[in-house]
Amino acid sequence: MTTSPASQEPVSPRDLLLNRIQKDIPIVERPYRVLGDEVGLSEDEVLSILSSVKAEGVLRQVSAIFDTRTLGYKSSLVAAVYDEDQLDAGAETVNLHPGVSHNYRRNHSFNLWYTIAVPPESDLEAHVQRLHDLSGARLTRLMPTLHLFKIGVEFDMTGTEAWNAKSRPQYTSEQRNIGYAVTDLDRAFVVEFQKDLPITAEPYRDACAALGLSIQEVAAHAERMKAAGALRRVSAVFRHQSAGFRFNAMGVWAVPQEDVQRVGAEMAGFKAVSHCYLRPTYPEWPYTIFTMVHGRSKEEAFGKIQAIEQEVAPGIAYDILYSTKEYKKVRLEFYKPEFYDWERRELGTATEAAEPVTA
Repeated sequence: MTTSPASQEPVSPRDLLLNRIQKDIPIVERPYRVLGDEVGLSEDEVLSILSSVKAEGVLRQVSAIFDTRTLGYKSSLVAAVYDEDQLDAGAETVNLHPGVSHNYRRNHSFNLWYTIAVPPESDLEAHVQRLHDLSGARLTRLMPTLHLFKIGVEFDMTGTEAWNAKSRPQYTSEQRNIGYAVTDLDRAFVVEFQKDLPITAEPYRDACAALGLSIQEVAAHAERMKAAGALRRVSAVFRHQSAGFRFNAMGVWAVPQEDVQRVGAEMAGFKAVSHCYLRPTYPEWPYTIFTMVHGRSKEEAFGKIQAIEQEVAPGIAYDILYSTKEYKKVRLEFYKPEFYDWERRELGTATEAAEPVTA
């Protein structure tokens, strides 16, 4: 099945707004006036809608989204195997690491999956090894991104898009700038813009004051960071489940190495795919390409994966992993003191140059 929307009702300005704010929010003095003009709402109506969806728990926050790698951070997906009676306790130990942002139980012999990021001066493998030892894992495998085909979550709040709809990826490996020299102003910008921006007519006022810059100067610096690949965008972030997308499916595909670039790019073209990566294989893990989708039902999530299989990957072995328990889901915060405290306590090291910058 490649189409799902049954409703042919006209799309409301509210739903158009909720789709639109996931793409980007302009850095201007009155951004919600600009967005309102685009979707046929007044500034007050936009603020009222966003305040309501935030109070309902659908809108998690409005903030900048930064590229971990361009900022020099080292990151990886990690898959681990635990005895069933040790899994919950092991997950709680992993959660205590301030660089762990997502942590899930999944339906596989690799039953714990988490993401971790550490600053440039830190040793990622040492951190993961320590978590392996502390948490009692039987096997831990690093699965870093070898190539980023796509990252960018856009939920269809209108319910009208086909499961095989296509769109241009928001962010890819080509936009990354590994080796970029992060400036003091970049670091201060990150500290301010990773915060949850207020739902007000002038949401950037406090950040501008903290940086000592005008809105025009902040916007100009944001464009420089975008051009460098460090800043992806300022946008809304929804809570998947509260927004109605209660099911996720991670399609993992055993694409032969000679085909990964072509197939990965084609898979990334599906709008339903929020993340598409090339990752390493291991003797017990043959899958090269990972695709993440979300759905309002298990049928929808699986249907989106099957639409990819039908169009792009017929005959390629694949599996579908889905979350059976969420242990942790937060936004990664850069330059946080808690990270360096954990590193000192558990590894006995913390590079002086890695100390956080506060604005």
